[in-house]
Amino acid sequence: MECTVSWTGGLATRSGMGFVAETGSGHVLAMDGAPDAEKPENGGLNLAPRPLEMVLAGTGGCTAYDVVLILKRGRHKVQGCSVKLIAERAETDPKVFTAIRMHFTVTGQAVPAQAVERAIAMSHDKYCSASIMLGKTAQITTSFEVLEG
Repeated sequence: MECTVSWTGGLATRSGMGFVAETGSGHVLAMDGAPDAEKPENGGLNLAPRPLEMVLAGTGGCTAYDVVLILKRGRHKVQGCSVKLIAERAETDPKVFTAIRMHFTVTGQAVPAQAVERAIAMSHDKYCSASIMLGKTAQITTSFEVLEG
């Protein structure tokens, strides 16, 4: 797996803290820093997600992918899956994630709560590389609800 990340600051002034990432699969995404009122030249323009927001979003995508795949392989009639992630960070550098709460909402036809609980546990304990890596610094907790579709 590879990725190239390039600073998009104006060529002449090299201001702003925007970056563009091109993934090994050929996709492009933008990232930007938060504006800095005290030193605008060191801040972003708030034009795209922050890099650490992308880490959190990627983790959500990784675990939701697992949950849907596990439920589908179990022949459950899953119609939707979302996960809301709320992260806390350390107050000092490096400001790693110290706690992440994940709340899954699974929609489907007669999807048993036990199957959802099992799928989340399997993702968390075995399959989701992102959450397993983040689990080295953050306490990850999960909850879920199942809605009839």
